[in-house]
Order: sequence, then structure tokens, then C-alpha cells
Amino acid sequence: MTPSELETALLSAFRQCAAKGEPLSDRQRQIILEAMLAALPVGESSSNPLDQLTATEQQALLVFVQQQEAAGKDWKATLLNDWLREQDSGSVQFVRLKYGLEWLQQVAPKHLSQYDDSESLLLKVGDRIEINNGLWEWVQEEGPCQREWFPCTVISLQSNPDDNQIFCTVRFEDGSEYEIQGVYDWNRPNWRWYSEP
Repeated sequence: MTPSELETALLSAFRQCAAKGEPLSDRQRQIILEAMLAALPVGESSSNPLDQLTATEQQALLVFVQQQEAAGKDWKATLLNDWLREQDSGSVQFVRLKYGLEWLQQVAPKHLSQYDDSESLLLKVGDRIEINNGLWEWVQEEGPCQREWFPCTVISLQSNPDDNQIFCTVRFEDGSEYEIQGVYDWNRPNWRWYSEP
């Protein structure tokens, strides 16, 4: 089953749930869709799907993503919900009409970050990132300890009410956990969006 076929089947199932008086929440639909798509053996293209967009489309999408994140919403879930309800998505309606679900599924935070120079994309629980050893050891550009990157998953995000600094806890593949303080401030150079090798 291709990602497009799976998405179509899931969207149909979501509509049937709603028709029978048992609608799923936006978050439930998002979790199911992401989990099922992640389970498919889909090879990730090395190119950025946003490269296919025109400059105007790129700008419209980035503004939409920023607005949704500022409102605490998942931008993909918002688009999918518009599609399920057959509502117009405004300035990003072109995603549905021109590119479709399969293209949308390919877009990851790392792709958006390549075009968003403001670094305003926010982490969410479940995001895959890489952190470097500069967080816990002295790393010099030319020295015995070189910079290394380690994949991990964000498992919590919290704000310090005293100084509004955000810190997150990540879990490495071996199960160990690490807390990153000032994740958007002084420690921003020490993490990046995860890229498949």
C-alpha cells in the first residue's frame, strides 16, 4: 500500500467515524495518520519537497506554519482537517489542489527549517532531532574531541516561569535521557532537525 492509498483509506475511516456519531479529535486523527505513515517502508528522498514550490507558495506555506504554531496548532493537522471537511484552506489551498496528500506527507520540520531563516519552528513532543556532544563535553574545532551528532526524540518540553526559558528532555536510542536547557536560546546551535542517513 502506498502512502497515498493509506492516507485515502484513513481519511475515509475518519469520515465514517464522524458519520456514525463517533468523531475522532483532531489530535487523534493526526496521531493515527502519522503512526500509520511512519510504519510504511517509504524511502525518504534526499531533496526537499519545498523545492517544488514557487517562491510565492513557499512564503505562503511558511507564514501559514508560523501562524499555526503561534496558535499552538499542528499545521498539517489543520490542513488535513480542512480537507476532511472540504473547507478552503485559504492561502495554502494550493497544497491540496496542486500537490496533494503524498507531497504533504513528505514535508518534515527539517525541510521547513531550510527555508525558514527565523528559526521560528517550534519543537513538539515526538519530534526527531539530533544533538551534538558539545552539550556535555568540551568540543574544539581542532582538538582531540570532535563534534558528533546523536539522534534522539523529544519527550517533554517545559518553560521556566522565572525567565521564560524553554528546556526539553530528549531520549536517545539506547533509552537514556538528557535535558537541554535554553533549547531556543543559547543551546540552539547544539541541535538540528533529524536527517535520515
